Amino acid sequence: MSEHPKLNEWKELATKQMKGKSVESLDWMTPEGFKVKSLYTAEDLENMTSNTLPGMEPYIRGPMATMYAGRPWTIRQYAGFSTAKESNDFYLKGLAAGQKGLSVAFDLATHRGYDSDHPRVSGDIGKAGVAIDSVEDMKILFDGIPLDKMSVSMTMNGAVIPILAGYIVAAEEQGVSHEQLSGTIQNDILKEYLTRNTYIYPPEPSMRIISDIMSFCSKNMPRYNTISISGYHMMEAGANSVLQTAFTMADGVEYVKAAIKSGMDVDAFAPRLSFFFGIGMNFFMDIAMLRAARFLWHRLMSQFNPKNPKSSILRTHCQTSGWSLTEQDPYNNVIRTTLEAMTSVLGGTQSLHTNSFDEAIGLPTDFSARIARNTQIIIQEESQICHVVDPLGGSYYVESLTNSIINEAQKIIDEVEEQGGMAKAIESGMPKMRIEESAARKQARIDQGLDVIVGVNKYKLADEKIDFDVREVPASVRDEQVARLIEIKATRDNAAVKSALENLVDVAKTGGNLLEAALPAARARATVGEISDAMETVFGRFVATTRCISGVYSSEFKGDDTIIEDLKKRTTTFLERQGRRPRLLVTKMGQDGHDRGFKVVASAYADLGFDVDICPMFQTPEEAAKMAIENDVHVVGVSSLAAGHKSLIPSLIEELSKVGGEDIIVIAGGIIPPADYKFLFDAGVKAIFGPGTPITDSADKTMCLLEEKYLT
Repeated sequence: MSEHPKLNEWKELATKQMKGKSVESLDWMTPEGFKVKSLYTAEDLENMTSNTLPGMEPYIRGPMATMYAGRPWTIRQYAGFSTAKESNDFYLKGLAAGQKGLSVAFDLATHRGYDSDHPRVSGDIGKAGVAIDSVEDMKILFDGIPLDKMSVSMTMNGAVIPILAGYIVAAEEQGVSHEQLSGTIQNDILKEYLTRNTYIYPPEPSMRIISDIMSFCSKNMPRYNTISISGYHMMEAGANSVLQTAFTMADGVEYVKAAIKSGMDVDAFAPRLSFFFGIGMNFFMDIAMLRAARFLWHRLMSQFNPKNPKSSILRTHCQTSGWSLTEQDPYNNVIRTTLEAMTSVLGGTQSLHTNSFDEAIGLPTDFSARIARNTQIIIQEESQICHVVDPLGGSYYVESLTNSIINEAQKIIDEVEEQGGMAKAIESGMPKMRIEESAARKQARIDQGLDVIVGVNKYKLADEKIDFDVREVPASVRDEQVARLIEIKATRDNAAVKSALENLVDVAKTGGNLLEAALPAARARATVGEISDAMETVFGRFVATTRCISGVYSSEFKGDDTIIEDLKKRTTTFLERQGRRPRLLVTKMGQDGHDRGFKVVASAYADLGFDVDICPMFQTPEEAAKMAIENDVHVVGVSSLAAGHKSLIPSLIEELSKVGGEDIIVIAGGIIPPADYKFLFDAGVKAIFGPGTPITDSADKTMCLLEEKYLT
């Protein structure tokens, strides 16, 4: 590579201005392992694939020739909570205020294929999304929203068959034909086994479900995107930009292979594939990630010899990070979301959701959602960004980062292929372990202050108070849903429901299209739970093995590790005086599958000298209490993310007292509004650690509780 003719002169000038320090001392190592220089020149672009144009292969500069100069990205806010009526009101307000498309968030019971009256989901109804039990709920959800004109995105993977069937039937009863429907169903089950965990069935029948939906929609719903291949949840679980790119692309290849294996022609479905990327605070890296993903998808699709150019074009939705939002100094989140939105736009997204600033504390309110939505509108209509196609095209730095991501992600994709594809790789545990290692390293850097989070580990406020409303979903939502279920079952033709469900079971056993078979059941008012259960009788329900990595958190501490060593000494002292190490059970009750927080905590506490047990996912308070007693633990740590803390944690404490575990210390962490702290303390919780709490701080407090109880 030839150097810029004045590069040495620049180095001399820079060294002089830095009072003798070398320019190389400014180099930065990214979490992806890239060495980033302080200056890039045209010479850094030699032999790179940057000389391309938007709308032309390999699509680095965008999937459309005119991009936002021709049509801005779609403002698509992800929302849903409480009942269908509450969510419908929220949607109508958003559409009136400039939102252009719907993106539906379902509650966790719905994701996992349970009706609202199921005993396992009593703390989950309407909390992290809207509760949908039948077509009747779906009709209310879209009341006053013309489904022939409105693009609807639905984040659903586990219960995808009954939810998509319910949407189609609700549209039919609006007078909207199948071919008029537009939007996207996420339908990405591989990432559920990898990170989010809202699966129902084992991998093989789940892949069949995906193929059946692709087949039905390609024939009957030509405007509808049959899958949104998601890296977002990988990012939220801890994946850096290279891991998100590589594993998302590998998932996509696996779905293409499954569809082709089922007999579909690649050009019949590939043009309707879409992607979903998570955007964090590494501004230029994530811009480069979107560019690299388009290049890689074009390259990877070439192996299937598509004839339609659209089969090789990556189109994507983006969402700003929820994990980057902080409970501390929460108005800072408005700025974070704005930067992440700019990243998405400069990277060339086709649609975008911007998170609300209060989502580290609770569900978004009308006030916070308006700010989030206006963030996009202001960028789109005030910044003048939309007038130029790919304004960062040709940037020495961005193009160099793009090339680095392409090369490193391709290595991981090749590694996945050597294992037999993404499904086999997931079975081996490799992708999940890589993501969890990345998350543990990130947390260790934050806890040391190496990665700055303003208001959390630097520039902290001395006295913080939440001075805005926090949305709370009342327990009465479950009562409303149960009453509706009772009414539906009393007024429907139960013989027709029984016949339709029996036919669905037969199709699951002997073959046929599952979505097509579910439509008569949905029309007859079979519930989401009944349709899911019918398939479960054939496919079974998947139960994952929960594992914990070790050594990563402590190994990431650099220089002064006094805090780590002090905590290790204290756990060793506990061992010497009590005859065993302090034992912690980490649990995540309810149906929320996001496991980054409690996996990182479990890994870090193990590194600090605790004996750590991890509950299986989706436990009830009764099951968690039983495991705590059987494992003879000193502490139960409850991870909460989905607003079920006010019902699930008191229930756990009550169950512990019933089975002789009243002496077990209960601590809690996660997204818990500060206004609820007193309620939990009164219920018996001994310590609460909100988002952003350094693990070393929480471990110190936990040890203080143990030392006070057992060593004094």
